[in-house]
Amino acid sequence: MRKWGIVISVFYAVIVLGLLVPSGMIVAGDSDPLWTVFSKHLIAVYSEWPCVVPVVALLAGQAILLFLSVDTSFRKSRPRAHIAVSVTAGSMLFALLAVAVVLGVGFAVRGDKFHLADSEWGLLVFWLALWVAWGIVFYFYFRNSANVTGRVVSWLLKGSVLELLIVVPCHVIVRRREDCSAPVFTSFGIVTGIAVMLLSFGPSVLLLYKKRMDGYAGRKPA
Repeated sequence: MRKWGIVISVFYAVIVLGLLVPSGMIVAGDSDPLWTVFSKHLIAVYSEWPCVVPVVALLAGQAILLFLSVDTSFRKSRPRAHIAVSVTAGSMLFALLAVAVVLGVGFAVRGDKFHLADSEWGLLVFWLALWVAWGIVFYFYFRNSANVTGRVVSWLLKGSVLELLIVVPCHVIVRRREDCSAPVFTSFGIVTGIAVMLLSFGPSVLLLYKKRMDGYAGRKPA
């Protein structure tokens, strides 16, 4: 199971780094040839820390939730650390979705006059504040749950679908209005929603597979 976890994590990283991020740049309005996007612009994007932070958050959150769903040895001792780790990873990703929604709606309503994204540090602080808020909500909501990781993943899947239903129309609005910087942030929301949606399938599949294997192991031979 751990080997499959590594394979899925590597495959997810390749999709995010090599497909979703370049696609987001094209959706944002980059009219250069695809090769130029990969060879020049993509390197510039990955050299800026505000662009690297959400990518690292996605990859780290996926790996944490994936290997928590693979490792069930904690069932014997039931340490609280597993709940804390699941809640921390889930709330981090849910806060990222919430930031994408706020940016999408804000730029759709006010266009380039929406000033939340003017400061990179201010945007980072806003994400961290939402992370803490969602962490508190998730902890009190999931603290008595038997399968915390599974429920967190379910929330992330539903949240990503809802986020895309909000951000995609916002992106259409700002593109038709021909705003300058707004499409960059709404395309970030689209990429984030798709990335979290894909992220949710890895742990979900392994949880279902392990549940089936545990069921076979629990059967007594006739």
